[in-house]
Amino acid sequence: MRPVRPLSDGVVRLEPLDDRFVPDFEQLAKDPDVVRFARVPPVRADGFASGWVDRYVSGWDDGSRAGFAVLSSDDVFLGMVGIVDLDLAGRQGEIGYMVAPAARGRGVAGRALRLVSAWALGPLGLERVELRISSDNEPSLRVAERLGFVREGVLRSLHLKDDVRSDVVIYSLLAGEVR
Repeated sequence: MRPVRPLSDGVVRLEPLDDRFVPDFEQLAKDPDVVRFARVPPVRADGFASGWVDRYVSGWDDGSRAGFAVLSSDDVFLGMVGIVDLDLAGRQGEIGYMVAPAARGRGVAGRALRLVSAWALGPLGLERVELRISSDNEPSLRVAERLGFVREGVLRSLHLKDDVRSDVVIYSLLAGEVR
């Protein structure tokens, strides 16, 4: 299932996640925007980042996830992107992504999302990928729209964190629609 070589557009490179990225995930888990918009709990137990990466390492083996580190051409960690819920039998998956604070506003999310979508809807053989984005996450909503994902609707009051419920916008992209 892993790509034969890292996915790259010459500016960013996607490499399958492994233990060397645990320190980078520890930093991501401290970022207030990651905690706010991602499935990262506000209070984390020791070893959270290691377990987070381990789930992606296991996911490569059992076919349930496909996680990548997003790296610059000079090997700086920029974030992560992955198929966070992969259904190979149903040929569909949900993509998630996070960009490190220092790399935001430079097109990293769009580049990473484009690469993983093209791989998922091409060589991996999926027919549908979707994004679930908090309705308050304006930068991510813009990334999805710029890349041609189709807004399907809003799941009202879907996400619960810190006793606050929020709406989630669903976007999808089908095989043959990657720009």
